[in-house]
Amino acid sequence: MSGGKQGLAWFACSVSSTESWNLVKTMKNFSNPLLSLLSRVGIFVGAWAATAAYAVNDLPGGPAVNQLNLPPAVTKIAEEQHWLHWFMMIICTVIFVAVFAVMFYSIWKHRKSVGHKSATFTESITVEVIWTAVPFVIVIMMALPATKVLVASKDTTNADLTIKATGYQWKWGYDYIKGEGEGLSYISTLDSSHRAMSNAGKPEGDNYLLKVDNPLVVPVGQKVRVITTANDVIHAFAVPAFGIKQDAIPGFVRDTWFRADKTGDFYGQCQELCGKEHAYMPIHVKVLSAQDYSVWVDAEKKKLAAKADDPAKVWALDDLAKRGEKVYAANCAACHQATGKGAGPIKALDGAAVVLDADHAKQIAVLLNGQNNGSMPAWKQLSDTEIAAVITYTKNNWSNKTGQIVQPAEVLAARK
Repeated sequence: MSGGKQGLAWFACSVSSTESWNLVKTMKNFSNPLLSLLSRVGIFVGAWAATAAYAVNDLPGGPAVNQLNLPPAVTKIAEEQHWLHWFMMIICTVIFVAVFAVMFYSIWKHRKSVGHKSATFTESITVEVIWTAVPFVIVIMMALPATKVLVASKDTTNADLTIKATGYQWKWGYDYIKGEGEGLSYISTLDSSHRAMSNAGKPEGDNYLLKVDNPLVVPVGQKVRVITTANDVIHAFAVPAFGIKQDAIPGFVRDTWFRADKTGDFYGQCQELCGKEHAYMPIHVKVLSAQDYSVWVDAEKKKLAAKADDPAKVWALDDLAKRGEKVYAANCAACHQATGKGAGPIKALDGAAVVLDADHAKQIAVLLNGQNNGSMPAWKQLSDTEIAAVITYTKNNWSNKTGQIVQPAEVLAARK
């Protein structure tokens, strides 16, 4: 009797435990979707709040608040891409609605509950021909205009202006190769004030992380060929308003083109994940009238002539260090910090052995060739004087009071 009571008690407990466990599983299964839904709602609300707080106005030539459609087209190619986008969208929508309407109508109209029975029949040659021919015709209708736009977007012949865009970690270098402005060359970097806002977590302005120190300047109404390549990793030169996107690959030369139909400022970004500062690599294209462009070219050539340095010139320490401070702020401070302390895997320059070393060739080699598999990029695009100046600055700033000076002639000799 005692054993029987124990057995009944064990059975009751087992049943109770089983029911409790099933209840726990049921609540768990219920709570997981609920928690997932709540987390998604929270993410959406947070993103919306951030957008509402910071992106207060549309940026002409750039992103717009709550943008759903493609940006306004500024080139003929971009206009054709927009038309093609909606053409494809309408065709796909019509096919979707038609197919599912017929399917659901058939399911509802011929359901078993109203007395319909499944039919028995063999293949129909007519049906086979129709559902082969109709999709084929639709594909051809879609392929012909798409091919036309694609071929036109790759036709870089007869360009009025040719510019080479070189991707660096993390900036763009522009070299005017052919046409008005030939010989101009400069680096375009994110404006330092925007980097400071990002570091502080306090974004401001409609052009946040899109402002650069030196935009790419082109004339309106002229065909501009853009040759892309890269110095370190794969980048991508893309300006949505122009309808262009071209990868910039180290060791390869690719090209694209555009002809802007209106003047103004137009924005893009590197569209390849090129490293930790991918978000800080904007593209700003300033389109000027033909007259204004000519004025800009003349002014830039005068600046270039004024900045032309004689590598044989012997500099004083103070003058070269002041020049180096500007070069450091524009090119080096993003990674090595203004304090020279570095961050994370970025090595500190304050107290670094290669900086303190009396053998100047070691630090010159680092700047000319890079190191650590590209984590420290090469800076060959800088002039001999700029490299000598920034090395001199690091050797005599912070706690590095070496008194050493690197002359441009040493850098010139190391290039050979």
